[in-house]
Amino acid sequence: MAWVGPLIKWALVAAVLAAVAASEDPIEDPNQEVEIIGAQTDVVNPVFEPLPEGPNLMGQVHYDYSNYDSLKSRLAPPDPHNSGGVPFRITEQRLKEIRSQFMYWYFDQGGSENRGDYQKDIHTSTPQIHKNFNFQLPFFGFRFNYTRLSMHGYLEFSDPPEHFTYPLTFPVKEWPKKNDPSFIGIFYSKCRIGAIHPTDIDQRSPGVYFRQERDLQTRTDQFGVEMRERLMWDIREGVVGSDTFIPKHAVIVTWKNMSFAGGIDNSLYKTNTFQMVLATDEVYTYAIFNYAELQWTTHTEAGGDTTGGEGGTPAYVGFNAGNGTQSYEYHPYSQASTLRDLSGRGWANNFPGRHIFRLDEKIMLGTCNKDIAGANLPLVFAPESGNMLGGTIVNITGPCFEEHEKIICRFDTEDVVGVYVDRNRAICVQPFVMAEGYVKFEVAVGDGKFNWKGKYFVETPATATEKISFATNAVHEKNPSKVKITWNAYNLTSNMQANVQISLWGYKETTIRPELLYINMLVSSVTNQGFYELTPASYRDYNDFMVNDLTFGFIMINLTDPMTYGEVPVNPVLWSKPIPLAWYFAPQWERLYGPKWAEEQCDRWTMNDRYLKNFAAEIPLCPCTLEHALADKGRFLPDFDCDKDANPNCFYHKGAVHCVRTGAPSLEGSEQQCCYDKNNYLMLTYDQQWGSRPHRSHNLGFLPWNEANKVPTLSHWFHDMIPFYSCCLWQEEQAVGCETYRFERRPTQDCVAYQAPSVAAVFGDPHVVTFDDLEYTFNGKGEFVLVHADSERQKLDIQARFEQMPENFYGEVKATQLTSVVARDNSSATIEVRMRPSQAQWRYRMDVFADGKRVFFDRSSLKIQHFPGVTVYTPTYILNQSEVVIMFQSGAGVEVQENQGYMTTRVYLPWSFMNTTRGLFGNWSFDLIDDFTLPDGSIAGVSQINNNEAVHKQFGIHWLLEDKEDTNKGGSMFVHEYFRTSSYYANSSFEPEFRIRPEDLLPANRSQDIVKARELCGDSYQCQYDYAMTLNRDMALIGKGFHDAFVNIKAANMRPVVSCGVLETPRFGRKSNFFFIPGTKVTFECNQDFVLVGDQRRQCMPNGQWDVPPNGYTECLRHQEYESRQAWVTIGIILLVMLPIVIFLAGFWLRYNRRNHKKNGSGGVQSWSFVRSQHSDSPDTPLKTHEFEDVDSGFAPPSTPSANTDTLSPPASTPSPKQQQGSSPPNSTLSSRGSKKRVSYDKVYRTGEPLPGKPMTEFEPKVWDLDEETDLSLSVSNRDSEAASTIRSSILSTPMQSPRTSQMPPPPPPPTQPQPSTSQLAYQPVYQEVADPPKPKKQTLV
Repeated sequence: MAWVGPLIKWALVAAVLAAVAASEDPIEDPNQEVEIIGAQTDVVNPVFEPLPEGPNLMGQVHYDYSNYDSLKSRLAPPDPHNSGGVPFRITEQRLKEIRSQFMYWYFDQGGSENRGDYQKDIHTSTPQIHKNFNFQLPFFGFRFNYTRLSMHGYLEFSDPPEHFTYPLTFPVKEWPKKNDPSFIGIFYSKCRIGAIHPTDIDQRSPGVYFRQERDLQTRTDQFGVEMRERLMWDIREGVVGSDTFIPKHAVIVTWKNMSFAGGIDNSLYKTNTFQMVLATDEVYTYAIFNYAELQWTTHTEAGGDTTGGEGGTPAYVGFNAGNGTQSYEYHPYSQASTLRDLSGRGWANNFPGRHIFRLDEKIMLGTCNKDIAGANLPLVFAPESGNMLGGTIVNITGPCFEEHEKIICRFDTEDVVGVYVDRNRAICVQPFVMAEGYVKFEVAVGDGKFNWKGKYFVETPATATEKISFATNAVHEKNPSKVKITWNAYNLTSNMQANVQISLWGYKETTIRPELLYINMLVSSVTNQGFYELTPASYRDYNDFMVNDLTFGFIMINLTDPMTYGEVPVNPVLWSKPIPLAWYFAPQWERLYGPKWAEEQCDRWTMNDRYLKNFAAEIPLCPCTLEHALADKGRFLPDFDCDKDANPNCFYHKGAVHCVRTGAPSLEGSEQQCCYDKNNYLMLTYDQQWGSRPHRSHNLGFLPWNEANKVPTLSHWFHDMIPFYSCCLWQEEQAVGCETYRFERRPTQDCVAYQAPSVAAVFGDPHVVTFDDLEYTFNGKGEFVLVHADSERQKLDIQARFEQMPENFYGEVKATQLTSVVARDNSSATIEVRMRPSQAQWRYRMDVFADGKRVFFDRSSLKIQHFPGVTVYTPTYILNQSEVVIMFQSGAGVEVQENQGYMTTRVYLPWSFMNTTRGLFGNWSFDLIDDFTLPDGSIAGVSQINNNEAVHKQFGIHWLLEDKEDTNKGGSMFVHEYFRTSSYYANSSFEPEFRIRPEDLLPANRSQDIVKARELCGDSYQCQYDYAMTLNRDMALIGKGFHDAFVNIKAANMRPVVSCGVLETPRFGRKSNFFFIPGTKVTFECNQDFVLVGDQRRQCMPNGQWDVPPNGYTECLRHQEYESRQAWVTIGIILLVMLPIVIFLAGFWLRYNRRNHKKNGSGGVQSWSFVRSQHSDSPDTPLKTHEFEDVDSGFAPPSTPSANTDTLSPPASTPSPKQQQGSSPPNSTLSSRGSKKRVSYDKVYRTGEPLPGKPMTEFEPKVWDLDEETDLSLSVSNRDSEAASTIRSSILSTPMQSPRTSQMPPPPPPPTQPQPSTSQLAYQPVYQEVADPPKPKKQTLV
């Protein structure tokens, strides 16, 4: 009876096989020959082996995989773990054969149940089943490790609403009241499993097939390698920007012969067949939609007929992220009559009916669209950014291209001709574009207009992705021996045997239009190995006389033999960062200018720079300490050349630990730079050449970007960076050129007048701290105004959105939290920072919108982005956009942070905003009273700030934004997607929990929560409130930490830094330290062979002033100069001693001469009318003398060489004959009334020049003003008439006498007259009165 046991076992096996054969879904004969997609199949005979002995009654099916070909078999491939240890290598021919198939693999045989990929559990009563991925699938910002496979043409990740209304609209507007499903819809319509005809070629069972292939990157089995290579190349060629994609996991879902729901029985043969292929590396996700056959478009519930599935609303094709976030509908096919065209359009990989998408973060279409103008469908291109210098190959998808059709690409204002690749793709090589940031990118096809539009980000050469790097700093030296460069060879071509050429380019600004010029070919052809070593000595004999004035430039690498598309060459280009060119030009410069060529260049730059406008007054002052610099988020951002987090090398500022720059150019296009040493104090150029330097040109340039001094990076290097080389790095630090650069042209600005900004914050549930340090809690729901400033000088709007907190363990939480912040300054771009849903934060924590467009900061070249009037950046160490800083040109800054799903914001304002702000952050006036200012300007009557209800109802709710714009509050600036408005988020009737203390707002039976709040938060009432409301420990501690950091920032900004300012290091000397705070003691020393002059020590006083040097300011002099100075000092001392002696002797001599003069009778004033006769040896005797004082101190008559003038005592006057007749001289007699008539003088010498026709006579000074009381009547001198006659004849006989007087006969001798009195001698006649006496008149003598 031993045979009974085996017999029973065989009977049981036969029964099991019979049961399988009788199942409701019959299995086709495995021996049947089937042609799949036109390919002849081989017969595969599975071998059924009996089960081993044991209690398990189920058997394992084993198949014969010898000569197995996955393309020709319905049998699923073997388990990769059982494929053997020999790695499979795919041939080019095999890959071409695989890729020639339209549909990807799906099998209905094999596996444990011999059903392959067929999902027998999906049918009308169970339309969907759950599937685990066991990997992360990024989709539309979210990430999932599972899916729900639906019969209705989609993969679902969350619950749909109970009922749909057609046409379908996503996201669901009623969310969260109604479910908003997350799904990938290839043909979202109610389906049922159809039927096939016996004559159909493909006899695989109708229904849904599902297949997963995991860990493709490490698979070595044949099917795994074939799947990986096929997917990789299909996606790389099908979607722009996927050139480096390697799939890690794949999912293939096939809906075969699916009919529409609600149709009659005959409609089961009206079927559609389509397939979805998902590929991901867990960072990027791509979807391939293959539409093999479409015979119907809709189902009966959507208005379709019951026989053909036509009419009504066609199926939805697209993607929905879920949770009310975002969606993408594939136009023009989705829910439109053109849905049938899906099987004939697309042309991905040159297959009609194939459409490819990128799904991970945003939906990018990989196929062309022929039915919609570009105004409605955005242009898809990759990469989305490139170096300003050009050479980036941009792949374009959107329009459907024809091979011989003209393609024009416009980058900003530069047009280039595009190259046809295939129907879905064209290529344009970016030209040299003088711009930065986002510029217009437009494409015109054929003779059409530029209908296809996008935004292309132009990277500045200094911040662009580094494509060529230098192994050492040799390129910065004057005469290096070697310069080694490296690059990624795959950035040019995948052909490692291709040859490349290396050339040199330079830049200059000698005219208004800047020039980027070709210099020379360094290497004409070298293998693309990714490295090369340049030998500067080999270029020593070059003579580039046309371009040897270029001082900096770039190294360029491109292919020697460019790639061609349709006989059009396409040559990608790699650029280095800006470099000095001394390593190349130094021998040529030495031949031109001699060994001091660096000094010549520096002097030439100094001369040119002095002609340019001064810019230092237009830029912000540097903070004195690093603490202040880091806390001034509105004006300063990290310097990419010296960043403590990303680039601590600090080549241009040795000894610095961190540098900052102004975020946006000034109105003159300049920027400030501030560097800080290890003591966190500002480094000054007055102390060392590595100090902080203001820059004439900002790295971002200045509009319009294409003029001198305004080109991004290039102007900055031309005006600010290369002079540092020629003046300092290539000369001695104490050279005249370097000191001119440091002290005159680019000196560090003093930080004495720096003013730290004021700060306000919002965080937690939410809690507000105003600019004046008023703290309160406000749980409004909706969009509110944080800051509203509207003055004549500047405008600023900052708004916040508060949404209700999610439920906690006990139910609804009657509190809100910050979820979005938006800001705009004057006419700047509007920047919104929005927190993403917690499920969508796997890559980016927050979304950033610039004028409504999402922007990302996930690459180093995109960390700093400049928009009109505003700069936005994320710190270099932040990779997930969890911190975003907004910097406006006015100096206002907004810092937004996200931590564990909670958002906080700080606002920084410069002092120009004082007394101009309104909103929840109050009026910044250093007065708490007016912080509760309402939109109409009145002050809310809140008596106690701890009364949250009064704050809410009497103040906070008045700053709620509504759909209609209010002039006192402004309008909402948020991006409202999917027809939502401010009222969607607003709920003015929402009443939060107003009680603050945990013991007040929590019931008595939750005493443990009260104790926990005290333990976690200590005395922080904000933290206690947050924990009591949400029971979320993370939120409470995050809010507490943020508040503590805010308090520290506020205290640091309010703490003044007393600075004594600049204390220059003496030339040829050094200082003991570079501090400038009170208490600092500085000692000076001089270099060898120099002598210190002046004070050796200086001290910074508590009042912020350096002490006055009693011995003079410090200098370092050469010995020769010092000795020369000492000699002059000695001479000066001697002169100072001798000067009083000389003055004493001169005074004594003058006094002695005056005394002798009086003794000789010449103490009176000499008359300038007395001259010695040319024909007489005896002194002349004047006819009359009248003394008066000369008050014109500057009058000095010239002497006459032909006449000798004697100094005589005034003799007695002898009147002329006319005077003897009783007449008196004019202007010298008294009137008949006794009043004196003023004397006038004609032709008086006032300038010392001779009068025409008059003798050259030296005159004595005379008195111009007469004494009013002086009697002008002259008594006739009782002189000897002979003497008077002699004098008169002598005067009249001079060569310059007038004709009238020369003909007059000599007068008779006058009678003797009495001597005039002293008062009468005060008058002296002018020359005219002597030479031409007046007519005789009656003279009255006193």
